[in-house]
Amino acid sequence: MTAQGELQLMTRSNAPLRRSRSNRMIAGVIAGFARYVGMDVSLARVLYVLISIFSAAFPGILVYIIMWILVPEEE
Repeated sequence: MTAQGELQLMTRSNAPLRRSRSNRMIAGVIAGFARYVGMDVSLARVLYVLISIFSAAFPGILVYIIMWILVPEEE
């Protein structure tokens, strides 16, 4: 996918939440969420890890697994 195509995906406000196929580390959950909200993928990953580590009330691994199951992969 080209940079222009990714920019169009990021700016579409009605785009459904999908897991990324091309920009994934494990299952593409965070990359898909970052694209959905229009955030930089690297920043989203860092924030997710920091929130998971520093917040005892945020079960990061469990949320990731649930999102992996529930959020469909992009086509």
